[in-house]
Parts: sequence; C-alpha cells; structure tokens
Amino acid sequence: MRGFLTFQILWELGKERLNGQQIAERISKRRGSKPTPGTIYPALKDLKERGLIEGVKEGNQVIYRLTDVGQQGRDEAARYFYQAFGDIAEECKVIIVHIDDCTKC
Repeated sequence: MRGFLTFQILWELGKERLNGQQIAERISKRRGSKPTPGTIYPALKDLKERGLIEGVKEGNQVIYRLTDVGQQGRDEAARYFYQAFGDIAEECKVIIVHIDDCTKC
C-alpha cells in the first residue's frame, strides 16, 4: 500500500460505492482541499490495475467499489495507520478538545 491518498480512497470506498467526483469531495471534507482530476483518476486507475477496486460504467459515469483484495488492503492499511499514528491522533484530539475547536470530535 502506498500513499495516504490510496488509503483515503480505499477508506471511502469501504463505506459505499462512489464515482471519482464523489471520492474527491469526500476527501476534500477531510483534508480541506479537493484532489484534482489529475491526482484522483491516476490513483483510481492504479488501484483498479492492482485489483483493489472495480469500476462499473453506469450511464456516463464509472462507479467504483472495493474488491475482496481491496477490503484486505484497506484493513491492512488501517492497522498500519493506527499503529503508526493512533497515539498521535489521540493526543491531537485531547489538544483540540482542550482549546474547544473540534467540530468532528
């Protein structure tokens, strides 16, 4: 698994089937800036080529979903993310709550 964008895409597709624009919007809500088409679509293509996601044409858009391999990849990435950053996330939450600036805590 490489890159935080890959993890974010797999995370969002683990919740529901989405098109590329919807994925970009979900990522934008989390990080404050929307990935450009030149960033999101090459990442989707790479994930599809690696068998982690599938895309099905519905009308004029492609709807993506996780494959079984993609679900395993997302789970492994989540374990790694929590192992590497879980303590930092918890400490950040304490700081943010303390300064009363947390809309998602």
